[in-house]
Amino acid sequence: MAGLVHSWRSALAIRLTWPVQRETLARLLSGDEQALAADPAFVRLQEIMGASNPLGDFGAYQAVAELAPGWELFRPGDEARPTLGEAGKAQISPSVMVTIHVPAEAAGERLNAALDDLVAAHPWEVPVIEMAEVKLAVRKG
Repeated sequence: MAGLVHSWRSALAIRLTWPVQRETLARLLSGDEQALAADPAFVRLQEIMGASNPLGDFGAYQAVAELAPGWELFRPGDEARPTLGEAGKAQISPSVMVTIHVPAEAAGERLNAALDDLVAAHPWEVPVIEMAEVKLAVRKG
């Protein structure tokens, strides 16, 4: 039996639902890779990822993120001040699911500052941003 060709890297996975314009999602679904460059809310996310922080740090590759098209379903309550929709009525928002990995050892002030930037830039009143500990397979040597 051959030896393992991989080892494990501890990381944090940050997953967020980022709203985009309907036209942006339609362009993405049609294969237009430039669609996100024209979406103001997503451009801000890319600026944050491109700043000097640990978001998407894969050593030789920086600002790495996985994207998946999607839709977010929600119903604002009476006390909500929604950016989209109105209280009491179900709403579907075109979105991009974004997963960003961060080296586990990067947890600290720089990561907290980047997370603060993500929360501040998110267009929704209540951003959907989650973080979990994960292990990533990496090639040995």
